[in-house]
Amino acid sequence: MPLMHFHVMKGERSPAELRALLDAAHDAMLEAFKVPARDRYQLVSEHEPTHMILEDTGLDIPRTSRVVLLQVVSRPRGKEQIAAFYRLLAETLHARVGLLPSDLMVSVVENQDEHWSFGLGRAQFLTGELPLPGAKA
Repeated sequence: MPLMHFHVMKGERSPAELRALLDAAHDAMLEAFKVPARDRYQLVSEHEPTHMILEDTGLDIPRTSRVVLLQVVSRPRGKEQIAAFYRLLAETLHARVGLLPSDLMVSVVENQDEHWSFGLGRAQFLTGELPLPGAKA
């Protein structure tokens, strides 16, 4: 966890390109958030061009049909970690898949440990099956 949900335009990327996008984003998240390598939860939703409008809030950021909106749901991270993630994500996606930094929009939504169940009907952070942040192993 974090849960990463990618929104892209339908038909703009091959399955191999989508996988490369997910792999690059996962690597940036690992570096910025210092989570275990198998902490990987990713979704891709492809949208018709008429169903995805991403303007720039008046910042004059040009967008193309290759735009990616990434929604990240995560336990709280510090401002420095979030800023590092944005930077690393943009750099990694540009270097590895050619995504223009202007075609990347990210929203991070924070939640708490009790809001996660990884299966079996249990809240693993609360039951102790997964360590809480800062806990000694």
